[in-house]
Amino acid sequence: MKPLDVARSLRADPEAAARYRAAGWWGATTLSDRVAALAATKPGEPAWITPEGRFSWGAYDRAATRIAALIAARGLAPGARVAVLLPDGPAVHAALLGVERAGMVAVGIGARAGVAEIAHLLKRTGATLLIAHEATRERTLDDLVAAVRAQGAALADTLIVPDLIAQRNWSAGETPDHAPFPPGDPDALFLINSTSGTTGMPKCVMHTQNRWFYFHQLAAEAGRFAEDEIFMGAVPAPFGFGLWTAHFSPTILGCPTVVLPKFDAGTALDMIERERVTVLCCVSTQFIMLLNEQAERPRNLSSLRAMFTGGEAVPYRRAAEFEEVTGAAVLQFYGSNETGALSRTTSTDARDHRLTTAGRVIAEMEVRLFDPATGADVEGRGQPGCRGPATCLGYWDDDEANAKLFTPDGWMLMGDIVEVDEDAYLRVVGRTSEFIIRGGKNLSAPAIEAEVATHPAIALVAAVPAPDPVFGERVCIYVAPRPNQQVTLEEILRHLEDRGVSREWFPEYLVLMDDLPRSSGGKVAKGALTADAKQRWAVPA
Repeated sequence: MKPLDVARSLRADPEAAARYRAAGWWGATTLSDRVAALAATKPGEPAWITPEGRFSWGAYDRAATRIAALIAARGLAPGARVAVLLPDGPAVHAALLGVERAGMVAVGIGARAGVAEIAHLLKRTGATLLIAHEATRERTLDDLVAAVRAQGAALADTLIVPDLIAQRNWSAGETPDHAPFPPGDPDALFLINSTSGTTGMPKCVMHTQNRWFYFHQLAAEAGRFAEDEIFMGAVPAPFGFGLWTAHFSPTILGCPTVVLPKFDAGTALDMIERERVTVLCCVSTQFIMLLNEQAERPRNLSSLRAMFTGGEAVPYRRAAEFEEVTGAAVLQFYGSNETGALSRTTSTDARDHRLTTAGRVIAEMEVRLFDPATGADVEGRGQPGCRGPATCLGYWDDDEANAKLFTPDGWMLMGDIVEVDEDAYLRVVGRTSEFIIRGGKNLSAPAIEAEVATHPAIALVAAVPAPDPVFGERVCIYVAPRPNQQVTLEEILRHLEDRGVSREWFPEYLVLMDDLPRSSGGKVAKGALTADAKQRWAVPA
């Protein structure tokens, strides 16, 4: 099937799925099946661990069933989209599992999303039911519902799920009568999450379960997982990195996962020490914060065996320091929410390869390099594309974006320029898209510019990355005010807050100019501004 046909069908290409099953990469099991099996074999053992307590496999299974029954009672059609807006913790995983079990499609929304982003995702996916806590980031659910409806979201109903650690009896509460749940299908669309886009609001990525079951195989081989692992997932569950590190891999192994409602370096280190965590999964910004906190008050981190990171360049010096401080191997995948993985480092790689490359290309992902200008095949250096068992289905209801994501013959493209050496090790050398990578999160510079430009005192704005020793990059805006106008960073932030813009898009540095530099073609010379930001906020070597 052609890529657009696959995206529109909402399920994997049957011929490709058959090949992947024959190779052992895909299977017939769903996550719901696996949780039910664990609830039957070790119901009292912990599935989730938070600073406040434990949540067992039996409770996880019961909570998911209750949520599924409550969804079914709303009378939604099979395959209806159900939005999930919850912080990290047992509740978000139970909600995602409950949506799956009910035969619906989850729309995973990051807990830090602003009102405008939430409304966009609800409108784009057609989700009419929202699962959330009674209060979300200092506002009541009623206030949030009113705000997204005011922006055109046709949100009809809500389902309140409490903090499952605080209200353990909720999972054992009354479950409404319901018809038998439909059988699961690991080849079909089960979840939609968001990814950064260059046109303003995020695009909606469609996931099958089997792509993450396969990704688990890659991770288990790379990290040499055993049955006694204890995971800590520091990346929120709705996003790709968070899906495999907390929602899939630990459940496939039957291991507990430590989760924090909000990442805090001190609390994370305390939990690693207390729970004897063996596998840590976090972006580079987070492990740098952990190193800084560990230097202030050392904990016993000797239980760590592997730390998976990614989402941004891995700083060699700090990664090597992490290995020396903990004894854990620093590992990474190169890929995206859309592609899954094109390459990976493993525990058998030498440190030089682990920390200076993105690892060896994964053979079954059929990685090709393209000339970004012509689309022709090239060798050694180019824009990578892939086609294999880790890729998503494409973007939800977005033919234009899918046409840019896929080549005409079906390869899914990354937005980078990479080099692949004679030993198949891949190195990222540049980006084709205008993203600022802050703490592992891709932030669209054009989208930030479009929001900032709505301020009435601003004539022209350009957003560029400013280097930072912890977050990798921060958002810096260069602004030319309108004649006889003045503007401050604080005023811009208040304006964005009033517009419901996600805090992740908020600029952190402001440089005022009479006019922005232009290229010979009349466009803003963002290269010159990036160089200026690099010099202004230079990170010591």
